[in-house]
Amino acid sequence: MNAENAGHMLDALAAAVSRDGLVHKGDAATPGTPLAIAFPQNKEQVQNIVKAAGRYKIPLKAVSSGKPSGEIAGDFDGVVVNFSRMRKIFKIDALSRYAWVQPGITFGELIPALKKYGMRMNSPFLPRMSTSVAASLLEREPVLIPKYQYDYTDPLLTLEVVYGTGDDFRTGSASGPGPLEELKADKVNPWGPGSIDYMRFLTGAQGTMGLVTWVNIKTEIRPTVQKLYFVAGECLKPLAALANTILARRIPDECLILNNVNLAAVLAVDAAEYAELKAALPRWMMLAVIAGYERYPEERLKIQEKYLNDASATRGFKPETALPACPEKTDRLLELLSGCWEDKIYWKNRFSGGCKDIFFLSPLSRAADYADRMSGHAASVQWPEERLGVYIQPLVQGRGCYVEFNLYYNEADPAETGAAAKLFTDASKMLLDDGAFFSRPYGEWAGLVYDRYGEGVKALKKLKSIFDPENILNPGALCF
Repeated sequence: MNAENAGHMLDALAAAVSRDGLVHKGDAATPGTPLAIAFPQNKEQVQNIVKAAGRYKIPLKAVSSGKPSGEIAGDFDGVVVNFSRMRKIFKIDALSRYAWVQPGITFGELIPALKKYGMRMNSPFLPRMSTSVAASLLEREPVLIPKYQYDYTDPLLTLEVVYGTGDDFRTGSASGPGPLEELKADKVNPWGPGSIDYMRFLTGAQGTMGLVTWVNIKTEIRPTVQKLYFVAGECLKPLAALANTILARRIPDECLILNNVNLAAVLAVDAAEYAELKAALPRWMMLAVIAGYERYPEERLKIQEKYLNDASATRGFKPETALPACPEKTDRLLELLSGCWEDKIYWKNRFSGGCKDIFFLSPLSRAADYADRMSGHAASVQWPEERLGVYIQPLVQGRGCYVEFNLYYNEADPAETGAAAKLFTDASKMLLDDGAFFSRPYGEWAGLVYDRYGEGVKALKKLKSIFDPENILNPGALCF
């Protein structure tokens, strides 16, 4: 980094944000160390930061509120733009069912705020309390209620962004005309302006196209009553077929499938219980929540129960209302499905320390095939079955499916760490070759994905040159 430019950039940052909004971390002579961390508090400060970075050719990386999306991955010698002080909830509208929030708002803050209005989010599975809601939405993290998801970007509605040029822009019905304060639109239509879905252009971009300063989120009515059902099986394929059936009939709200390794990791309180639960739980477990709302909740619940039982019986399953092997944890699991992970150590890291995640999209009908491929490959390199977690999340009313494999390892053991890294790389290549769609290509996946996507890369680079002409926004990510 040019030392003179770095000095000018620090002066510009000091002018852009208040004294306590800038943390000086490194210098131009120390590669891999952030030059500074800026804490903007409004859109104008974000614009000033971006314009200064473009003027002095200093790269920017946006982070939010907590790990992992708020964690700086790898070396970075530019300026980190930390949005954790932009944490206002502008509005929660129970009638139009949306929440309008800044990027620093976390799941730990928004979920209880919505509860006061009789609302809830269609949220991911066990998000950290400190995870930015906006970051999760922009990364298209899978959500738990497929029947209320109509597009892979749901529940994201509209947003405001500052592009790499320093220009601000609003998507969908928030785009205008006129200043935001004078808009009569409800800001909940995500499409446009015009015939282009700018919101889609920004999701999954990993901060390479713009810095988002607020988002509008679709919310759902909070149920009056809920009932959690468990459908156990020793084979994934029939369970996936059952999930496809009940989702087509719009029976459950939350619907997901976990193997015994991941379910034990969520429920256990210590290492001893973790080992016991892994051995005692069925190999596969589908969790399906049925719900009743303000009008005739008990009647609705009975109808949905009958539909669920009938659909399960046709495939040889019997749903249970108590969790096999540990029925006393049933209520706790239902509570977790509607909230976020509150413990300091995340559930994936409690009993092994390290975890590498391989995740992608596929048809629900192929989820079992990918699980078999992954299990077979892991066995061929002597990776223990009890350290391979699986999470299957139907999406978009069951039309798609999110598949995640979790490689648990002891991060204090160099041999295990190396073995996990090699399995992660080899398995990712194998699954990609087999048709897995890596829709969020982080790190080494970016090369694997974009090397096969020549025409798309040309188009993306052309767009990058328009919206970020100085290539200052998260350079090195994706194909830029």
